[in-house]
Amino acid sequence: MLETISEAEQPQNIQEDLETSVALNGDDDDDIQEDEIIDDVEMSLFDHLEELRSRIFYALIAVFVSIIGCFAVVNKIVALLEIPAQGVKFLQLAPGEYFFVSIKVAGYSGLLVASPALLYQIVQFILPGLTRKEKRSIAPIVFGSSILFVLGIVFAYELLIPAALNFFISYGGDVVEQFWSIDRYFEFVLLLLFSTGLAFQIPVIQALLAMTGIVSSKRMLAGWRYVVLGAVVLGAVLTPSTDPMTQSLLAGAVGILYFGGIFLVKAMGK
Repeated sequence: MLETISEAEQPQNIQEDLETSVALNGDDDDDIQEDEIIDDVEMSLFDHLEELRSRIFYALIAVFVSIIGCFAVVNKIVALLEIPAQGVKFLQLAPGEYFFVSIKVAGYSGLLVASPALLYQIVQFILPGLTRKEKRSIAPIVFGSSILFVLGIVFAYELLIPAALNFFISYGGDVVEQFWSIDRYFEFVLLLLFSTGLAFQIPVIQALLAMTGIVSSKRMLAGWRYVVLGAVVLGAVLTPSTDPMTQSLLAGAVGILYFGGIFLVKAMGK
């Protein structure tokens, strides 16, 4: 009789163990899915296009308002950008040249001022399609990219532009008078500012490549010779001047940023 009861209870015990195992596995699967899935709501192609249209519309409004605001104080921005020229006199060589220079300066400045709003619209558009793990990573990447871009502009304004202008002012200073076209000067300054800001995005690109598993820190370090050569070429391409001092400063900064990016990727465990 005892054997009959124990045999009768055995299937029940096995069933309870199976239910417990399924429950535990279900919890693990929920944790995995919770880390991999953000929203189960699917959007149609029309909804995606409508969302993209609204994001672009708000971004354009932010840029337009920023440009108008910068144009209202463009004389102060121009005076600030003329400081590295060390007192060189500027000439307006054609009617309306300074007006178009003011528009150009206001446009570049407006893009810089509106960049936080642009980043916000981009992040809000791609955020619903990211997993929770990717969502946690996007904030440091955006913040780091913004900081590096501002550091690049400061680096160009404080070091690159004065070094380049000092070279041109000192070269032939006893032979020619220093009167420069205001349009050519601001083409030089604005291009150098924004190209340096973009060059400072190298660690962010390295982090993104490492997160997607395309390149590891060991592989980045193994190609250091090509990076040094590429930094020299990049310094020559991005700098609108031909003086070796400016090119060397930018190439050195690119190299430091690259090796700093390797350290960052290694700290990420990639």
